[in-house]
Amino acid sequence: MANKYLSDLHLGHAHILKMSKRGERFADVDEMNRYIIQVWNEHVDESDDVWIPGDFSYRSGVAVGTYLDQMKGHKHLVIGNHDIKWMKNIRLSKYFESVSHMEVIKDGKKTLTICHYPMMEWSQSRYAKWNPEGHSWLIHGHIHDSTTCAAYQYIKDHLPCALNACFEINDHPVTLEELIERNRKWYGR
Repeated sequence: MANKYLSDLHLGHAHILKMSKRGERFADVDEMNRYIIQVWNEHVDESDDVWIPGDFSYRSGVAVGTYLDQMKGHKHLVIGNHDIKWMKNIRLSKYFESVSHMEVIKDGKKTLTICHYPMMEWSQSRYAKWNPEGHSWLIHGHIHDSTTCAAYQYIKDHLPCALNACFEINDHPVTLEELIERNRKWYGR
């Protein structure tokens, strides 16, 4: 059993192909959906806990349960801005072990605050600049792979323990160690 993390899947969201570099990877939304579900299942065991920091689906033409039925693991949804509408049409307890706006969990000795949105501070975050390998981390989504938004530059310059879990950065559910390494590369640290 392992904790894995991935945000901003945007399953069913055709317009995301035009709004991001996903349009360079996928011919259409169906291809994107199939790919995301395939790599999810290749990297997740049934016993894994998968934390989704928001935006699981948006404007899907099919019921969101159709995707969830195909995906392995114990899923935990941390609600993002695009989740509210589809959540009204599904029995959440059938698919998710937990649903919240923010969670604080342990992964080994590290304390993780999980929120869809990047935050400037979270529990113990002030100590990160003295101990960037410390025990308190933020896992967020929302900014995808944007390097032009203010949050990107602020995180890069000041928050070494804030980790972007977006699909565009990680491609599939990843462990904390993989998330740290992928963010080091993305931020050029």
